[in-house]
Amino acid sequence: MVADLKYADIRVGDSASFSKTLAEADVYNFAGISGDFNPIHVDEEFAKTTRFGKRIAHGMVTASFISTLVGMYMPGRNALYLSQEMKFVKPVFIGDTLTATATVLEKIEEKRILVLETVIKNQDDQVVLAGKARVMKMEG
Repeated sequence: MVADLKYADIRVGDSASFSKTLAEADVYNFAGISGDFNPIHVDEEFAKTTRFGKRIAHGMVTASFISTLVGMYMPGRNALYLSQEMKFVKPVFIGDTLTATATVLEKIEEKRILVLETVIKNQDDQVVLAGKARVMKMEG
């Protein structure tokens, strides 16, 4: 279900989260959609020779969880994703359970813009992605 938060009801400090376990199919589907078949993502034998020792997920697969946060949870319906700053902090592996959280840092009233801290952590509570998003709430 898509959240339908009203701009006037959103407060600095409010947050929303969701979790998902990254499946092998997620990585292959993303490779198919994006065209990024880098062997670090799709070739186990190659990935064994890298510093990670196994395949890692595309960074943008991880980053796409922020789009889910914006469109489904914070603020949800009628949100327009304007920009994203992000830093990939740690690798994400197939089978990792990721928890993405958006926390409201600032409201820019005249433009109905929310500035969100965006953080994604793995099952070990390690930050794998950190950043900041700007989102416009179109209605409500």
